[in-house]
Amino acid sequence: MIVDSAVYRDGVRSELHRTLPEILATSTADSDRPDEFVWIGLFEPTQDEFAQVAREYNLHPLAVEDAVHAHQRPKVERYGESWFIVLKTAEYVDSKEIVSLGELMMFVGASFIVTVRHGEPAELGAVRAALERQPSRLALGPYAVLHAIFDHVVDDYAKVTTYVDVDIDEIQAQVFSGDGRNHAERIFRLKREVLEFRQAVEPLTDALDAMNNRVRSDDVPAELRAYFRDVVDHVRRVTDRIISHDAVLSDALAANVSTVGMRQNEDMRKISAWVAIASLPTMIAGIYGMNFEHMPELKSWWAYPMVLVFMGGSCTFLYRKFRRNGWL
Repeated sequence: MIVDSAVYRDGVRSELHRTLPEILATSTADSDRPDEFVWIGLFEPTQDEFAQVAREYNLHPLAVEDAVHAHQRPKVERYGESWFIVLKTAEYVDSKEIVSLGELMMFVGASFIVTVRHGEPAELGAVRAALERQPSRLALGPYAVLHAIFDHVVDDYAKVTTYVDVDIDEIQAQVFSGDGRNHAERIFRLKREVLEFRQAVEPLTDALDAMNNRVRSDDVPAELRAYFRDVVDHVRRVTDRIISHDAVLSDALAANVSTVGMRQNEDMRKISAWVAIASLPTMIAGIYGMNFEHMPELKSWWAYPMVLVFMGGSCTFLYRKFRRNGWL
């Protein structure tokens, strides 16, 4: 599905060409104009829907296949005179405590940028609208759009890490609250989301470094090169936070296991203490319950109260002993 497409001249959106065939015809005819480029945005296109765009811009078949079918790792590849870039988009669904991931593929050349989005996170309508309010920035060409998209996606990464920070603080408070509950399920679930998020973000650092090292000076305007390096720094900071989240959740899981184990040991001590207290009168009652004729003090009138007093005193002694040792 075509979300939006437009021709930009000197940073201003042209209203002369509204349909994709008109835009493609115009961009092909005037591709040598340095002040003009095309931005085509697609959402989960089929092979047939993408075929015309691929032909007009001579996109590599392998990159086209990746863009249509998705499920790619973050990467940056160069095919001839254009770049093919894959990003993972992310947003945090706080009510479910999950990181919702999508994919964004971009083809970038001297006179065009084609964005292909899969999944709901990181819609680009706001990015396009913000750039169209800044003609001087948009006049820098397709790489200005590429930087704006990078910046938007990485900002979303930072928002996700902030939400995860809040949930981790809640988990740490619960683990050490002494509420008697086992929080392993919630910790495992959030740790799994953090791991998937890490796999989506971490490879991007090396990919962007490779792009910055391989990009030619005439590809990216001088005004934008520092901004691309800044994006790499932001991705590194986000990656460091994600690694920290993973480590903290591992520690929280270990603390939860330790706390639950200590609580279970404490419960077992209490059970054992009460069993020991109950076993003494049970044993005495069992002995005197045997039907033997010759038993100590069996025919004495004070034998029954003496046994009761002995059992009560013994149980009291054991209770105080266990209490003093912290078992009860």
